[in-house]
Amino acid sequence: MWKASTDHWYLERIIWLIAGTVVTGGITLGLLVHPYWFILPLLAGCNMIIFSLTGFCPMGILLHSLGVKAQNENDV
Repeated sequence: MWKASTDHWYLERIIWLIAGTVVTGGITLGLLVHPYWFILPLLAGCNMIIFSLTGFCPMGILLHSLGVKAQNENDV
């Protein structure tokens, strides 16, 4: 069984945390506040699709510029 490393916070792990928070928060706000909040998880999903096809991730660029290292950079 494969399990991701949890001994430190690396770039990919932080991106998954942010994506999960945005999706969960958007759905919760959409159900409790106003349906327009459903746009938030829709945008997060579109960003995940764009990343999988192109490798471009605005949050990854922002976090990397703030000094967060990718998992393979921490291994070196």
